[in-house]
Amino acid sequence: MLNGLIILVTVAAAGVLLHPRVARARLWRAAITPLASIIGSGFLVLGPILNVSFGFYAPLVMAALCALAYLFGAAIRFNITRLAQVGEAGRSLTEQRLETVASWALTFAYIISVAYYLNLLGAFAVSMTDLNDAFHAKLVTSGVLALVLIVGWTRGFHALERLEQITVGVKLAIIAGLLFGLAWFFVQQAGAGDLVVAPATVAGWPAVALVAGLLVTVQGFETSRYLGDDYDAPTRVRSMRLAQGLSSVIYLIYIVLLSFVFIPGMLELSETAIIDLIAVVAPILPLLLIGAAISAQFSAAVADTGGSGGLIEELTGRRVSARAGYAILVVVGLVLTWAFSVFEIISYASRAFALYYALQALIAAKAALHQPQGRRNALGVALGFAILGLIGFAIAVWGAAVA
Repeated sequence: MLNGLIILVTVAAAGVLLHPRVARARLWRAAITPLASIIGSGFLVLGPILNVSFGFYAPLVMAALCALAYLFGAAIRFNITRLAQVGEAGRSLTEQRLETVASWALTFAYIISVAYYLNLLGAFAVSMTDLNDAFHAKLVTSGVLALVLIVGWTRGFHALERLEQITVGVKLAIIAGLLFGLAWFFVQQAGAGDLVVAPATVAGWPAVALVAGLLVTVQGFETSRYLGDDYDAPTRVRSMRLAQGLSSVIYLIYIVLLSFVFIPGMLELSETAIIDLIAVVAPILPLLLIGAAISAQFSAAVADTGGSGGLIEELTGRRVSARAGYAILVVVGLVLTWAFSVFEIISYASRAFALYYALQALIAAKAALHQPQGRRNALGVALGFAILGLIGFAIAVWGAAVA
């Protein structure tokens, strides 16, 4: 019966999310891009990592991650509004230079994140086959990297990018089905008095470094910064808040339901550990999640590949074409794939995005001093963004991978 109910909830959610009135709503369309990035790969790996590492403290850690991401988002929202008010010419030379460095940092972060997305895709693609091992997962990842290069080199990504809204809608619908299944299981466990209160296995500085290394799992809100051709600044600010708020609620519900029903020692921590966990809830869930994982990771990789290629072309004054940028990305992706584990790539991606967020926070701190507000308020806002920038730099330096 539970399988049938999960399918019913998934189909109903898909019907709502893909309904023309919802799909065509301007604010929702603006929120789709950041939401697609925030609720993607993180949903696949965060649950088991937090459950095994932090036990019943996992929801608090998840809340801290979401809060940190929201603060970095606030810096980017400040910069979106400021740029709309004064234009590029109205920014100081320091702001412009920091923006250039930040753009290079984002390009580097995108290159690593594509490797991260496609390594997860490879792992999930082989997870329920007889070829379920790291070697064959890396082969799949390498093949998809080659496919991305061929598509980008010959046809571009515009046709694939138009599928993003459908992909996000389906992914969110599957997440709704997963949350329903977990909630059903949670209530059953609670009724039987079998809820789990497990202690943390990581504490102190290693815990802080681990959380820092997971920042990329709630990353993606920064994409609103680059939708200026399609949406005005107030819409981008509102849509980023919507994407971050909705994703935070989903993540917190997910972690709460997961943290108190599974014993951390019952599974071997891997990039596909969530499959073993949810298979206990209902047999249909692993199949749904694998389908969502493959489509979501591919669409996210396409988006970041296109973004990195465009940034490389822009930052080099077209001396390096977007197509050459795709080739650079694929070569780096192949090196990362065969040299490092998925968890190591996650930490490197987190540190790269943290550097970008730190630079955006410093830009906001510098710009806050020029805002038409009281001197004391301006100094307070600038100090807050400066502290946030220092946190970002600390994450870039000390973020650690899952052991």
